[in-house]
Amino acid sequence: MRGTGILSAEAAALGAGSFPLLSALIFVPMIGAVAILFTTKSRPEFAKLIAMIFSVATAAMSIYMLKEFDQSDSGFQMVSQHDWIERWGIGWHLGVDGISLFLIVLTGILFPLAIVGIDPHHHGANTEKPYLAWLLMLEAGVMGSFLSLDLFLFFIFFEIVLVPMYFLIGGWGYENREYAATKFYLYTFLGSAFMLVALIATAFIASDNLGGVTFDLVEIAEGGNIATSTARWLFFGFAIAFAVKVPIFPLHTWLPDAHTQAPTAGSVVLAGVMLKLGTYGFLRFGLYLFPEAAVWSRSLWLTLAVIGIIYGAIAATMQKDLKRLVAYSSIAHLGFIVLGTFAFTTQAISGSVLQMVNHGVSTGALFLFVGMIYERRKTRQIAELGGIQKVAPIFAAGFMIVMLSSIGVPGLNGFIGEYLILLGSFQTARWWTVVATAGVILAALYLLWAYQRVFHGEPDEENAKFPELKVKEAMVLLPFLVAIVFTGVYPKPLLDRIEPSVDRLVAHVADNSDVETDPSYTTQRGEFEPEPHGEEEGEG
Repeated sequence: MRGTGILSAEAAALGAGSFPLLSALIFVPMIGAVAILFTTKSRPEFAKLIAMIFSVATAAMSIYMLKEFDQSDSGFQMVSQHDWIERWGIGWHLGVDGISLFLIVLTGILFPLAIVGIDPHHHGANTEKPYLAWLLMLEAGVMGSFLSLDLFLFFIFFEIVLVPMYFLIGGWGYENREYAATKFYLYTFLGSAFMLVALIATAFIASDNLGGVTFDLVEIAEGGNIATSTARWLFFGFAIAFAVKVPIFPLHTWLPDAHTQAPTAGSVVLAGVMLKLGTYGFLRFGLYLFPEAAVWSRSLWLTLAVIGIIYGAIAATMQKDLKRLVAYSSIAHLGFIVLGTFAFTTQAISGSVLQMVNHGVSTGALFLFVGMIYERRKTRQIAELGGIQKVAPIFAAGFMIVMLSSIGVPGLNGFIGEYLILLGSFQTARWWTVVATAGVILAALYLLWAYQRVFHGEPDEENAKFPELKVKEAMVLLPFLVAIVFTGVYPKPLLDRIEPSVDRLVAHVADNSDVETDPSYTTQRGEFEPEPHGEEEGEG
């Protein structure tokens, strides 16, 4: 097997006593998926046990990686680099920095919670084996995407995630699952086609200055010296793929359908980490590879981000299906992340990275609660729910904490990320930020209104039988709630690890574009000032 060969080769290269940690984060869930397929049909419980073992092992390795991470180092750490297809300049190049660190940890923790705490919606003969195998394969693809520092390797993992999610939605989703799965696959696959052309062109064009073809991200970003007009075209090839994956308005229409029809575990993983492949892609590949093009096109992305914030919030307010409401709220929250990304300040980008993690925790927990509501009432229609707080107060209290974190109430995780984004973006994208602030108000409107209709009032005959939160469900939700409160009260450990890498990225953008930094500002007040021909919001 190719995976085990890389693992053993890397261990030998590192020397005795060393362990290929980053490669293992990819191959352990992948090997677990294969192992599940070989379990006997007469003992289906073995499949769940294997999935638990391999996913928990991956989570443990991600936590160990966090422990070993040096917060003072702004570069890539624990790097694994080997030739793969040497003739084409493709390598097995993995690394982690402050931008990807907590996304990897979130991925490692989220999957075992989804596997242990959520059963597939459709039960039948031997349906759990492929369901669990696809989940583990999806975890491997997401891990690979966050760890890859080779363009071609990233593309492989970026595409791998489409297949498991397609089958999870199409095989274990709800009534319109085939339509939603097909729409999801077509949108994301077509977006990725632009990126494939762009990354191949990038490698070959950069080869003139690098002495040969290479797909190595760091080499191309630091020494590719691609002409300005060419880089702008290449940037948009990557950006289309990332914009679809985020998704950014108006490329968002696949997301509400995918979320609504996906099984609960699929929605949790999709909101928690898969959508972050788009926002992470803008930071890791868009801004790093093509800083001038990113600055040049910033007005477009800021405008689309703000439209997405307002549109997502208004659309969420109008939804009758609770799960669809949460899906549209994701579009609004991800708009804030894009806004912070293209503000080009350390403060705003650090907030965006932190908000990627916060959104994964809060929205993942919301989808868990919505799934529990459906399993109890067999409906997600807000009009058919009501009075749940009187019969299940603990369930209602947990939902309320998660809802308030999604709104951005101070003391909970959502506030920290959005506050940093708005504060940092106001310095360089003032009027966009002013408009985006309305999205915070609208979020409070649609979420509080939904909570009032679902949980307040007198329960009717059906809702009066609503069961209270079970011990197993509480144990699955507990890590989400702890993360929500801890990050909201004490975000310093996260920001201390995120900021050095963001500082490095911001400096790279400043050195390779027509913007200048003001050295009198600290990292918490980092500011870019456009040249005289720059945007109007940079004035005054």
